Amino acid sequence: MNLVIGATGVLGQEVVRLLCEARKPVRALVRPGASAEKSSRLESLGATLVRGDLKHPSSLRDACAGASTIVSTASATLSRQEGDSIESVDERGQLALIDAAEAAGVGHFVYLSFAPLSVDCALQRAKRAVEARLRESKLSFTVLQPVDFMEIWLSPALGFDPVHGKARIFGSGERPVSWISLFDVARFAAAATEDPKLAGRVVPLGGPDALSPLQVLEIFRELGGPEVELERVPESALEAQLSVATNPLEEAFAALMLSTARGYVVSSREAVELLPGRLCTVREYAKQVLQNTREKGEINGQ
Repeated sequence: MNLVIGATGVLGQEVVRLLCEARKPVRALVRPGASAEKSSRLESLGATLVRGDLKHPSSLRDACAGASTIVSTASATLSRQEGDSIESVDERGQLALIDAAEAAGVGHFVYLSFAPLSVDCALQRAKRAVEARLRESKLSFTVLQPVDFMEIWLSPALGFDPVHGKARIFGSGERPVSWISLFDVARFAAAATEDPKLAGRVVPLGGPDALSPLQVLEIFRELGGPEVELERVPESALEAQLSVATNPLEEAFAALMLSTARGYVVSSREAVELLPGRLCTVREYAKQVLQNTREKGEINGQ
């Protein structure tokens, strides 16, 4: 039985889909108060739902019972309920999950971390603490360390909306980033549940091409996107934002943006050697975004 933590998130849901598609038994941890639509979606994929919360260790013990593998994609950075924080979810919650997994005799633990940032923050310290605990545990493990997801960082969610003529640029916009598709990350996470080549490894995950944000905008233009108005956020503003952050979540967002502004490059070579297959390129992503938007008639007044 594969237990997926963070299953209602976009990445977690894709992991569930891949495992169910491969006819693997899946148990999805769903928190009280989770969206009924997301829960129904998980059930329609073939997952069995189990109630629980990383903040409540007793619920984790019940969820882990009988599980052979755990995939944890959960984080308080994007999806939060009352009481959620980097400390309660990303650190204490994940550490409690490892404790529960050990007690339940789980065989393998797949943990979604991230590639090292150029500036430190509580979120990075939490991730590294969980990685260290896994290395010291009785569990077989795989740690995945992806760079920025293109579906998040190259999207309107962070002000990057070239199909509608606007783009927020962090820093000069000239530093390369190894943007990776979250769907490729999900593929690695699903494969790590059973591929022995991925066991006992910390796997950096970067996309196939390192491109600056300005180069990404040029790709959108080459593919027929409109001219783009830039909103520039200089590094000095991000540094100031980091210095005055009032809580670990604000600090994390500032650190992530600053690391991206300074360039965030990770080679894909090791990952592809471990799990052969094509990684989505930024051009392919841009083409799909433009196609989807054209179908809605939203480009250039169409």
